[in-house]
Amino acid sequence: MTDTRSTCPYCGVGCGVIIESDAGQITGVRGDPDHPANFGRLCSKGSTLHLTATPIVLQTKRLHHPQHRAARGDELQALSWDEANQRIADKLLSLRADHGPDAIGFYISGQLLTEDYHAFNKLARGLVGTNNIDSNSRLCMSSAVVGYKQSLGSDAPPACYEDLDRADCLFITGSNMAWAHPILFRRIEAARAARPEMKIIVVDPRRTETAEFADLHLQIQPGTDVALCLGMLHAMVWEGWIDANFIAEHTEGFDALKALARDMPPAKAARQCGISEADLLQAARWFATSESTLSLYCMGLNQSTSGTAKNTALINLHLASGQIGRPGAGPFSLTGQPNAMGGRETGGMATLLPGHRDPTDADHRAEIARLWGVDALPATAGKTAVELFEAAARGEVKALWIACTNPAQSLPNQALVRAALERCELVILQEAFTGTATAAYADFVLPAATWGEKEGTVTNSERRISRVRAAILPPGEARPDWQIARDIAQRLEVQLRPGLPSLFGVEGPEALWLEHREATRGRDLDITGLTYAMLERSPQQWPCPEAESQGRARLYQDSRFATANGRARFVSRPFAAAADKIDASFALALTTGRMRDQWHGMSRSGAVPRLMAFDARPAVRLNPQDLARRGLKDGGLGKLTTRRGSLVLPMQADETVACGQAYVPMHWGAEFIGGDGINALTQDAFCPDARQPELKFSAMNVQSAELPWRISAAAWVPAAESAALREQLRALMPEFGYVQCLPAPPRDEAFGGSEGWCLDAALAQAPHPALLQRLAAILKLEGTGVLRYADTRRGRHRALRLSGEGDQARLQALLRVGEGEEGAWLTELWREAQAAAPHGRWLLAPEAQAPQGMQQSSPQVCNCFNVREDSIRACLGGVSGSPNERLAQLQGQLKCGTQCGSCLPSLRRLVSEVREEVIT
Repeated sequence: MTDTRSTCPYCGVGCGVIIESDAGQITGVRGDPDHPANFGRLCSKGSTLHLTATPIVLQTKRLHHPQHRAARGDELQALSWDEANQRIADKLLSLRADHGPDAIGFYISGQLLTEDYHAFNKLARGLVGTNNIDSNSRLCMSSAVVGYKQSLGSDAPPACYEDLDRADCLFITGSNMAWAHPILFRRIEAARAARPEMKIIVVDPRRTETAEFADLHLQIQPGTDVALCLGMLHAMVWEGWIDANFIAEHTEGFDALKALARDMPPAKAARQCGISEADLLQAARWFATSESTLSLYCMGLNQSTSGTAKNTALINLHLASGQIGRPGAGPFSLTGQPNAMGGRETGGMATLLPGHRDPTDADHRAEIARLWGVDALPATAGKTAVELFEAAARGEVKALWIACTNPAQSLPNQALVRAALERCELVILQEAFTGTATAAYADFVLPAATWGEKEGTVTNSERRISRVRAAILPPGEARPDWQIARDIAQRLEVQLRPGLPSLFGVEGPEALWLEHREATRGRDLDITGLTYAMLERSPQQWPCPEAESQGRARLYQDSRFATANGRARFVSRPFAAAADKIDASFALALTTGRMRDQWHGMSRSGAVPRLMAFDARPAVRLNPQDLARRGLKDGGLGKLTTRRGSLVLPMQADETVACGQAYVPMHWGAEFIGGDGINALTQDAFCPDARQPELKFSAMNVQSAELPWRISAAAWVPAAESAALREQLRALMPEFGYVQCLPAPPRDEAFGGSEGWCLDAALAQAPHPALLQRLAAILKLEGTGVLRYADTRRGRHRALRLSGEGDQARLQALLRVGEGEEGAWLTELWREAQAAAPHGRWLLAPEAQAPQGMQQSSPQVCNCFNVREDSIRACLGGVSGSPNERLAQLQGQLKCGTQCGSCLPSLRRLVSEVREEVIT
């Protein structure tokens, strides 16, 4: 058994992990107790990382060989690396010769390592000669980048994780940390337990798990963050809660901002935000007068057409009250991806150059050209994410090289994205996992190494650089991302730099990192004092220039900022409404967010069925009053329509969603649901400063979907056959007006070693017999041994196969057809792997309802110990004491919440609910 220290590949917390491997296979993972980001803690996703690298996953869900399709729509065919590299190089050279370098675009990822980013950036700008290189970090962090630069002079988060322990007031806005950054939330829980006097304010349109933990929840209307900050600033000025000396000595622009805030008194701001004036004033008081205030913010601020204005409005509050540059205080942007920060450092975005330089600055371009050994860098402005795909849809960008991201799932306005991919003459996809939506549009698919298989570095939210290490070799012919870029670049050099020294002579990631390190010399993020050897010993924060032996935990402690005159800037931006307008036709505000146990497009986390157990089924969540007002049914199908597209989802009543709003998790793409996924609906208008699209706000309409005919097709199969079953079922998804194709989380040992997939669909008319025959063939529900029921008059049909004998028999596969929910209980019987014997006579009975006595499924709450809500409620009914005492007794009996802790917010809510039930 071998232990390898590395870093988690999910969110930007940057948790240290220890990978356990044996005989070339990853066998386990645990938190690294010596890593300062997490001290051994891991969330539900991190603690199951080893399950994304099992032999079955490596065999069935990973790309192994380069592939190419001769024409769009053809099947992909394997080819050698040599042939793939040469064909790609030849096509890129041809397109560049015919249309110029800006006909080529690179769309990369915040999941790449810093070394990968550097290789791609040098390839795009130094060799191909285009600034058309952008990252999916544009979708999550670019507003934070520009906000820091406008206000403080540099893209440098000033705080660190230790400040979570030392803050007297936490201002959490636009982030459901309990789910999106759970390890940091565990740290907040511990700090709150140690110092109960700590005040926590949460700003969120939804009553999330994070909001439930707060002393004050400001449930503002979506998009009104700037109005809130202006109203709070007005109160601070009026009540004398500002730090006048700090403003005078260390800032500029306050008078203009004060004049702007004068027109947004607290009463007006509260009305605009939809909250009480008293709550706004309380938030302003705690924020300004606490000994130390730390703000934590993420996508709710960033993903907006006012994203930069929201960021600077929040930073204005810190500057006005002097809450910056000291322990426990400051504006702290939480990074969404594991190395979005590293991508910002390397300049791996169209609006950045390495070392926090600016591509519009001729001197900055010349500095990087000298470092790289090229004559010049391109001066033409590069296209950012949305702009890049808009240009491709117009036919201006002819080639897209996509690495480690899935734009056919994650970008907004999917109709435009798919038109862009279809029109491109060359689409290269560099990916680790099979089955992503973008793969269907790729001419070349190149297999990449991923977590546990590659070497390099990442930088987390607190500017801490950690090593990523390989524990095993990649499967098949998969290669590290930097190497794939290097090998094709070397072929391009033959034509583009004949007779000149190679720009890509590196043989390993450390050489790339050293080139990147040199680009930081003398800059605000200077890491010339670091080496790979130092990072081998422990993670380090930047800046750490050559003269220093350790990185700096906090910035601006001397109150001198990264601007030309050393003063921070107050940025005056008025409140502006979202780009998409609410009106009679589109009367709901749709927002998106994260699920607790899944991450982004789920290409990795979705490979672990147990991570689906907590929130397994896509649905649109609406306030019960909105459902009643529109005559809609909880659990019924709703057609969601925005100005960009539509899709059909089940509707779910949810009181945590305010009236006039709707909520859908961001993860559901065309790989799992019909209608091109949730981003068929979302907004691609973007912030004029940051170019970040407004994914968090879309005007939407919902009406009942008239699709009375329902189909369920499901089977448990050996794990080695799971990927094939998934692809066969997904191939039928375009046949339906509503469809979901989802893995079934394992429930017990009835089908040990098996995986389940279920297709749930609906049609306006009875399905064609040929479609049912195809489904029956896929599910192996033909021939002998199949139980059948048919009512041709009413169009009902059932085909069932049992596995096991007698009392041990379980429903292994089913095909169910009928109007409405007739027989829907059979799908639950299959999903829960319950014994079929007690319901034997009902399996083929014409009755539509579930038989009496059938055990109703209960949602899983604790992933680590598979503890469900019904067990938790039953346990809580027998314990007494304070809420904390009852929670401790619950944990002692069922163990829930004692390992990764991701379920603790849900457990606290249940403790409260069950107590209320007993009292009433």
